[in-house]
Amino acid sequence: MLETSARLLKLLSLLQAHREWSGPELAGRLGVSTRTIRNDVERLRSLGYPVHATPGVAGGYRLGAGAALPPLLLDDEEAVAVAVGLGRAAGGGVEGIEETSVRALAKLEQVLPSRLRHRVSALNAYTVQIPGRAPSVAPEVLTTIANAARDRHRLRFDYTGHEGDSTVRDVEPYRLVHRRGRWYLLGYDVERSGWRTFRVDRLLPRVPEGPRFAPRELPGDGDVAQYVEKGVNTAMWRYRATVLLHAPADRMDRLPAGLEAEPVDESTCLLRIGGDDLGGLAAWMGFLGVDFEVLDPPELAEAVAELGERYRRAAAATRPPTS
Repeated sequence: MLETSARLLKLLSLLQAHREWSGPELAGRLGVSTRTIRNDVERLRSLGYPVHATPGVAGGYRLGAGAALPPLLLDDEEAVAVAVGLGRAAGGGVEGIEETSVRALAKLEQVLPSRLRHRVSALNAYTVQIPGRAPSVAPEVLTTIANAARDRHRLRFDYTGHEGDSTVRDVEPYRLVHRRGRWYLLGYDVERSGWRTFRVDRLLPRVPEGPRFAPRELPGDGDVAQYVEKGVNTAMWRYRATVLLHAPADRMDRLPAGLEAEPVDESTCLLRIGGDDLGGLAAWMGFLGVDFEVLDPPELAEAVAELGERYRRAAAATRPPTS
């Protein structure tokens, strides 16, 4: 019985490798006959594992998706990765996932071998996670978007803009992107005839889904992360600004990912940025460590002047150190 159980676990591990195995291949790996493999496959099926068999010379066995979730077999590194992922998920980002993640992590830690449990405990004990301020997103909204993108169905949804205005959008969904605590949808806006990035926490999908669409190519080099990063750093914000930096573009190494300075000449470059708070934008510009001019909007220039006056007053009021 113990020998059979161990063989079943090894067979299950092979089938979970996401490939199709022929009967002779499995028999050779496990050192048994093909008849024993057929019997073991039936045992796995009786335990709830959906093992599919394809007849013929080119046929074989593969593990499919079933109606219920049977136990998974994880190696050491996979178990640690799942435990760490659950710990991070417990920090939020998806509505209602915190409690579920904690329950799943508790179940996993209960069955982990001591050597792995110590590794996971050390990671959790010596890792500090700072919760973001981003609003959470309902998991059913994420799955609705992901399914529409997979099946290439248009997605119609109500979208709330920066100023609180609501519009109905008709979009060909391309990818979901998780960036710094927020979820974004990258898709092609049919009515506006262009690619757009939407914050998922601001949209409410409508049912049923729209018609199917033929996939389009993303502009540029097809880098989804870079495209969304650039869009989020500009168009997604309440305020958009253009600033002239008194420094060569190739020396602006303090710019975050997704922001690129456009060369003007050998000593200046243009930077297009965005933000929800003008004061925060003004303070961030000082972090770049170069002289600059605000070309647009005038409100940002006023915020920079106000911040400059505040710094000037602070400098005048600061007492020199006593010797």
